[in-house]
Amino acid sequence: MSHAIRVKELSKCYRIGGLDAGYATFREMVAVALAKPFRRLRGHQRAPGEMIWALKDVDFDVQPGEVVGLIGHNGAGKSTLLKILSRITVPTKGRTEVYGKMGSLLEIGTGFHPDLTGRENIYLSGAILGISRAEVARRFEEVVEFSGIEQFIDTPVKWYSSGMYLRLAFAVAAHLETEVLVMDEVLAVGDVSFQQKCLDKMHEIRSQGRTILFVSHSMAAVTRLCKRVILLEKGLVVNDGPAHEVVNRYLGSNWQLTATREWDDAHAPGNEVVRMRTARVRNPAGETTESIDIRHEVGVELGYEVLQPGHVLAPKVDLYNEGGVHVFSTHDVTPEWLRRPRPQGHYLSTVWIPGNFLSEGNMIVYASIVSHTPVTALHANAPHAVTFQVVDNQNSDSARGNYIGTIPGVVRPLLNWTTDFQEGAGA
Repeated sequence: MSHAIRVKELSKCYRIGGLDAGYATFREMVAVALAKPFRRLRGHQRAPGEMIWALKDVDFDVQPGEVVGLIGHNGAGKSTLLKILSRITVPTKGRTEVYGKMGSLLEIGTGFHPDLTGRENIYLSGAILGISRAEVARRFEEVVEFSGIEQFIDTPVKWYSSGMYLRLAFAVAAHLETEVLVMDEVLAVGDVSFQQKCLDKMHEIRSQGRTILFVSHSMAAVTRLCKRVILLEKGLVVNDGPAHEVVNRYLGSNWQLTATREWDDAHAPGNEVVRMRTARVRNPAGETTESIDIRHEVGVELGYEVLQPGHVLAPKVDLYNEGGVHVFSTHDVTPEWLRRPRPQGHYLSTVWIPGNFLSEGNMIVYASIVSHTPVTALHANAPHAVTFQVVDNQNSDSARGNYIGTIPGVVRPLLNWTTDFQEGAGA
């Protein structure tokens, strides 16, 4: 088997205000049949409506054992694609091929019968997947324990909360061993501890060589779980490649990320004393970079021109995260220029932020030029001068260690720990 998933020239068209021609249930077919006479009596006619393409000529392959992220803005076509793969919706044209048993976790409770109990729905899900009753029975206790809803397992699922639905749905999808697993926003519902359990389980599934297609708006989760990411925009595949590169492009479109900036004479921030000319984010090799490994140091370089000599000036950087939190402020206090007036001319100053210091996410640089003697003054100010993304890795040699979930805080330093141990210590 050379592929786990194949998608070829896949397109899906919807009529706004119309009904999708999906895989109808028996109850839906009966309801439509009974409604037709009443529609005719009322003279009801469906308006032509506007046609929109949720997917347009989508092509990609997923190899067995790959964990592929699927990202994009709301309405990009991600959920539609997963519904077609899961045989919930039929494509307008093109085809999909899935090799092996496939488990799906799409909308909360998808595939569950509301009048059946949690226990009955576990066995029903197994039967739908073609898994024998004996195999489901062997996995049953593990599924229930993972879900954490033992007390309600014999209660009809229509009485479950959304969190209980998600717990059971994820447990079923993850533990009834399918070759291919498609998941849509499994981290959107549930408490922090359950999200951590989900991430741990997904890492375990990945280590087993099973194939996962994973949709999430959590870019941190995507970059940690997936080596490859597909970016959808308005139903089109606009990028397919290494996770960090594709996520960086996606975030760049959201945040207008730019790792380098230049100002001409008309727009250069500053006054008659000093003008800011350039700003960029660079790595130790001198290369401009929009994305930096959390373990590596990163430099923020400011270029400026002193027009009027005799001022003690200091380039300054304020760093904010994507939530608008002020991470830190720093200005040049090196002895060379601490109390020395700067001669007229061009300057290039770089501040180096050490590796294993920042937390993952998007960082926004506010750049400025200030003076503190004889009085404090702001001479040049460039909010949102440059931005960059800090990405974590899938190894255990950063401050993250073996932990998989979300880590709070604006910084994440790798600190030294010491432990004293005395064997056999007791009361």
